[in-house]
Amino acid sequence: MRRMKDPNPQASKPHDLPQCVVNCVAYDREGQRRDISLDAISDVLAVDDGSFVWVGLYEPDESVLDKLQEEFGLHDLAVEDAHNAHQRPKVEAYGNSLFIAIHTAQTVDSHIRFGETHIFVGPRYLVTVRHGASSSYAPARARMEREPEMLKHGPGAALYAILDMVVDNYRPIVDEFTHELNELEQDVFAQEFRKDTVHKLYDLKRELTRLRMAASPLQDILGQLSRARTTLIDEEIQLYFRDVHDHTVRLNESTDTLREMLTAAMSVNLALVTVQQGETVKRLGAWAALLAAPTLVASWYGMNFAHMPELAGRHSYWILIGVVAAACLVLYGMFKRAKWL
Repeated sequence: MRRMKDPNPQASKPHDLPQCVVNCVAYDREGQRRDISLDAISDVLAVDDGSFVWVGLYEPDESVLDKLQEEFGLHDLAVEDAHNAHQRPKVEAYGNSLFIAIHTAQTVDSHIRFGETHIFVGPRYLVTVRHGASSSYAPARARMEREPEMLKHGPGAALYAILDMVVDNYRPIVDEFTHELNELEQDVFAQEFRKDTVHKLYDLKRELTRLRMAASPLQDILGQLSRARTTLIDEEIQLYFRDVHDHTVRLNESTDTLREMLTAAMSVNLALVTVQQGETVKRLGAWAALLAAPTLVASWYGMNFAHMPELAGRHSYWILIGVVAAACLVLYGMFKRAKWL
């Protein structure tokens, strides 16, 4: 797989780190940060002083993942999943560690781009592996560094910061969908049918469905983490996971509401087009009936009979015109009252 350049690289990191390693940091029990190399991870973990290591990767090489597997003792199946960028969202336990796969979303050039993040969580480490259009977790890291009392809770607090950032990144996209739908409502009820309106509605629903498929599994993942009985996430941090879970529930409800509104908008647009076509057919039918009356009378006099009493009359022509005009006026009045014209 061709490696992409990290869209949000962190400016400062040790020069001896591979390009795919965005950050490799050790935090002590007071939440103080210290940049380290990959080889120094084992030295940090060898000292049981309450510190933990937070490593951020972006589309890493196989050798880097193998190195981290050796340093942290990651499970083979979890590492294999992290190699592949197409995993379903899930949370799996491997002994005293967790492997979490989530889908992320962000807006790039007015289009939604989806990515994946695979997270390894252990007693003294947290590793994030990003694939595709996934935003850097530098803001989540900076937030935790501003709140060192949170970092005292170890990798569980860092995991909360990451998941909270992922859920928060979904909200602006949903708000943008809502704004676009409000603008399209004017086109839906426009007098003239616009084919591009249907295309926009379809594209919007397609993107919203993809967003729903990415965000919906987070509800189950956060629900499991907020109820998990594990030493990785203490009871105080689980309260924060419940809060993120609540945000995810509201996000999914908003997404479902938007999908229903989009479905209704497409149905209304189709119904309005059908009504408009019916009105056009009625007008065409009314004008065809108006033309049928003089055509019928004229066809009588197009017959080549030798004895037709009206032909000999002096005023037959004008009488015929009057009868035809009167018939047309009567039909016009009837169609006008029926609102066919």
